[in-house]
Amino acid sequence: MKQFSQNEMQGIRERLHNFQHVIHALEKENAVVLEHPLIVQKTALATWNHYYYCPQHGMRLEWRYDSPKSHRCPEDGHLFHGEPYDGAWWRWLNGLNAKACQELGLLWQLTGEQRYLEKVSELLLTYARYYPDYQEHGGIPCNGPGKANAQTLCEANCHLQLALGYDFIRDALSAEQCALIETRLLREGAEFLMHHRHDQLHNHEVKISATLGVIGAIIGEPRYLNFAVNSPYGLRYQLEHALLPGGLWFEGSLHYHFYALQGFFAFEKLAKNTPYSLISLPFYRQMLTLPLALLMPDGATPRLNDCTPGQEKLTQSDLYEFAYQYAREPLYAEALHIIYQHKSRENLDALLYGVKQLPPAQGNLPAVTPFHAPGTGLTIMRNAASQRALLVKHTPYGGEHDHYDRLGILLFERGHEIFPDLGTTGYGVPLHEGYYKNSATHNTVCISQANQPPATPRVLQWHVTPKMQYLDVCVDWLTPVSMPDSFTQIKWNSAAYQDVFYRRRLLMTGDLILDVTQITNPHRQQVDWTLHVNAKALSAYPSGGVDAFPDGPLQRMTDIRTRPLAGVMQHLFATQAGGFSVWLYGEGDVFQGKAPGNPPSRSLSYLIARSHQPQILQAALYDLSDKNPLERVTITDDGQTLKISALNKREKISISLSLGEENSVPEIIITAK
Repeated sequence: MKQFSQNEMQGIRERLHNFQHVIHALEKENAVVLEHPLIVQKTALATWNHYYYCPQHGMRLEWRYDSPKSHRCPEDGHLFHGEPYDGAWWRWLNGLNAKACQELGLLWQLTGEQRYLEKVSELLLTYARYYPDYQEHGGIPCNGPGKANAQTLCEANCHLQLALGYDFIRDALSAEQCALIETRLLREGAEFLMHHRHDQLHNHEVKISATLGVIGAIIGEPRYLNFAVNSPYGLRYQLEHALLPGGLWFEGSLHYHFYALQGFFAFEKLAKNTPYSLISLPFYRQMLTLPLALLMPDGATPRLNDCTPGQEKLTQSDLYEFAYQYAREPLYAEALHIIYQHKSRENLDALLYGVKQLPPAQGNLPAVTPFHAPGTGLTIMRNAASQRALLVKHTPYGGEHDHYDRLGILLFERGHEIFPDLGTTGYGVPLHEGYYKNSATHNTVCISQANQPPATPRVLQWHVTPKMQYLDVCVDWLTPVSMPDSFTQIKWNSAAYQDVFYRRRLLMTGDLILDVTQITNPHRQQVDWTLHVNAKALSAYPSGGVDAFPDGPLQRMTDIRTRPLAGVMQHLFATQAGGFSVWLYGEGDVFQGKAPGNPPSRSLSYLIARSHQPQILQAALYDLSDKNPLERVTITDDGQTLKISALNKREKISISLSLGEENSVPEIIITAK
């Protein structure tokens, strides 16, 4: 066995008395395979797991072993039949079979129970019988084909677990059985993966290379190991080229950041003591540390770019148990303490890779101080007393999993996400491309309801004092952009954004956030400044505006109301965490309405300010105090300086901001009434 030495496995067995729940959990999680006759497709039937969603509600369908041709939506009970659901059912089954192969193989090592060995042997020998004759198929966007599945990524994920399961039971098999499995399944799969790994930076290529490395290590094939680790676009190349400064995976999604890291670590868990290991390089430490600096007040990562609900939660005990056992970095232990607020440490990751006892929690996570990384392209302003975090996205374009929301924001207040980033849903659901990925459904600027083209923002100023946190950042669609070395699909409208310049300044002081937007719009395009709010809008608007969004992502908006914007207008909202208001300043029209949240069965309040002027100045003052709210706000500008005067029951707040200079910071004066 290559995953663990005899001494390591003996130590795991000795610790097992403290992890009896793990045995029961593994049996329960694999009951579908363990307790039923084995089903393996004889021909290539499986398609894509992202098709196994309700197209209306964006929720994953309920998978059942005995229902390969009828698939139920958990929201309303509707049954779906035929494709693409039947093929996605088979993809799910392949995943369950592969998972069972690995985990039941481990159970056999831990308990010696013959039924586990028999099931894993049956699984591997049955797949080995059929696998070479599976026909290549696919057609999944931005993906290579599969054999057992419909994309190369899924092929790699299944082969990884099949190989690990084989490693657990190989010594109990005959030489003939080993030859059959290695030749017709593992080598056949590895050759397919080598042929279809793309020359691009991508989480897929990491997973494919990791699987090749694992197969190479288990069956002793240096050709697979060298291709996996040292070839162009292999594991070493991905680490050296796919990380932004600071360690963020270039795709900009924390979900895919961890997903790629799980691929790297799947390989390292076998290779850490071999010449092929990359664990001594600095990259893993950066990748493990960076997400922890980005944690929101609820202990989750921000739901940036492609991230479905739940994927933002910090659950990666498989990464941090292994990393802490290897490096003893205190911050990894802090991450584990957050993870174990929501689940028991009596789990498989702690059993296999964890230290006996974690050090006491120090309370260093989530962070309470500001975070600013211009190379990474993320800034977070924080107020610990209010459990507040304001994130500004100014990342470079990250390829197919990016969303078109440069200078977008999200805001947590009192631990409640009030200006959310919605993430997305299953990629086969129309709402994914048609709604969630779009500029119009993020807290940013959208031109003509079209998506922003790729662009690289620039930070003009970052200034922190005890009184304020201030960011001045801009992006334009005049400067040529360097695209990532990764496949992408053009889902944007360059003509709509031609010659547009967008500057956003955000100031946090006390319970106020000032959000100032300036747009150069030389072709007088329709400019929509969007804020969607996870709250109930209390401000009453007259009816009308129903034709404001006739097509595009926001055609899904309902209860649309409008009124002119001239000067300052207050908008009141109520959330689970209390009330707040948005004081909006500018010229044009303002629209209110409701549109899908995530899941789409829940709705959000939208606040959209629209203008066609060639030079646009707009300011929003977010008053987050529900105990001492502002009673009056005055905002004026003379083209050179923006001035805000605000009153609450106790004090007068004056803010002055230069509109043209790049090196200036706001002036703030607070006096008692």
